[in-house]
Amino acid sequence: MKILNTAVAGTLESSDVYVKVEPSDTLEISIESVVYNQFAEEIRASVESVLNELGVESGKISINDKGAIDCVIQARVETAIKRAGGNH
Repeated sequence: MKILNTAVAGTLESSDVYVKVEPSDTLEISIESVVYNQFAEEIRASVESVLNELGVESGKISINDKGAIDCVIQARVETAIKRAGGNH
Protein backbone atom coordinates (compact mmCIF):
# COMPACT_ATOMS: atom_id res chain seq x y z
CA MET A 1 0.00 0.00 0.00
CA LYS A 2 1.30 3.43 -0.89
CA ILE A 3 0.47 6.70 0.87
CA LEU A 4 -0.74 9.00 -1.90
CA ASN A 5 -2.10 11.99 0.05
CA THR A 6 -1.83 13.63 3.44
CA ALA A 7 -4.42 12.34 5.91
CA VAL A 8 -5.09 12.44 9.65
CA ALA A 9 -6.96 10.43 12.27
CA GLY A 10 -7.60 10.91 15.97
CA THR A 11 -7.67 13.88 18.30
CA LEU A 12 -5.46 15.61 20.83
CA GLU A 13 -7.81 14.66 23.67
CA SER A 14 -6.53 12.77 26.70
CA SER A 15 -6.22 9.00 26.08
CA ASP A 16 -6.25 9.47 22.29
CA VAL A 17 -3.60 9.82 19.61
CA TYR A 18 -3.38 12.18 16.61
CA VAL A 19 -1.83 10.53 13.57
CA LYS A 20 -0.77 12.35 10.41
CA VAL A 21 0.53 10.51 7.35
CA GLU A 22 2.14 12.11 4.31
CA PRO A 23 3.72 10.80 1.12
CA SER A 24 7.50 10.42 1.21
CA ASP A 25 10.19 8.48 -0.65
CA THR A 26 11.45 6.98 2.62
CA LEU A 27 9.78 5.65 5.75
CA GLU A 28 9.98 8.13 8.62
CA ILE A 29 8.20 7.73 11.95
CA SER A 30 8.19 10.58 14.45
CA ILE A 31 6.67 10.14 17.90
CA GLU A 32 5.68 12.77 20.43
CA SER A 33 4.03 11.41 23.56
CA VAL A 34 3.15 12.39 27.11
CA VAL A 35 4.48 8.93 28.08
CA TYR A 36 7.44 8.89 25.68
CA ASN A 37 10.07 7.91 28.26
CA GLN A 38 8.06 4.91 29.43
CA PHE A 39 6.45 3.66 26.21
CA ALA A 40 8.28 4.99 23.14
CA GLU A 41 9.42 1.51 22.05
CA GLU A 42 5.92 0.05 22.45
CA ILE A 43 4.33 2.91 20.50
CA ARG A 44 6.86 2.50 17.67
CA ALA A 45 6.25 -1.28 17.63
CA SER A 46 2.47 -0.71 17.35
CA VAL A 47 2.90 1.71 14.48
CA GLU A 48 5.36 -0.57 12.68
CA SER A 49 3.07 -3.60 13.05
CA VAL A 50 0.25 -1.74 11.25
CA LEU A 51 2.63 -0.51 8.54
CA ASN A 52 3.87 -4.07 7.99
CA GLU A 53 0.34 -5.49 7.96
CA LEU A 54 -0.76 -2.95 5.32
CA GLY A 55 2.47 -3.24 3.31
CA VAL A 56 3.44 0.42 3.73
CA GLU A 57 7.11 0.87 2.83
CA SER A 58 7.37 4.65 2.58
CA GLY A 59 5.74 7.72 4.06
CA LYS A 60 6.09 10.22 6.85
CA ILE A 61 4.14 9.07 9.90
CA SER A 62 3.71 11.63 12.71
CA ILE A 63 2.34 10.43 16.05
CA ASN A 64 1.17 12.80 18.79
CA ASP A 65 0.12 10.54 21.64
CA LYS A 66 -1.87 11.67 24.66
CA GLY A 67 -1.77 8.35 26.50
CA ALA A 68 -3.71 6.13 24.09
CA ILE A 69 -3.75 2.38 24.58
CA ASP A 70 -2.24 0.06 21.98
CA CYS A 71 -5.44 -0.82 20.09
CA VAL A 72 -6.32 2.88 19.73
CA ILE A 73 -2.87 3.67 18.33
CA GLN A 74 -3.16 0.86 15.80
CA ALA A 75 -6.70 1.84 14.77
CA ARG A 76 -5.75 5.50 14.27
CA VAL A 77 -2.67 4.61 12.19
CA GLU A 78 -4.70 2.23 10.02
CA THR A 79 -7.47 4.81 9.53
CA ALA A 80 -5.03 7.58 8.57
CA ILE A 81 -3.29 5.33 6.04
CA LYS A 82 -6.55 4.23 4.46
CA ARG A 83 -7.73 7.86 4.31
CA ALA A 84 -4.50 8.74 2.52
CA GLY A 85 -5.85 6.95 -0.52
CA GLY A 86 -3.41 4.10 -0.35
CA ASN A 87 -4.06 1.11 -2.52
CA HIS A 88 -2.15 -2.06 -3.37
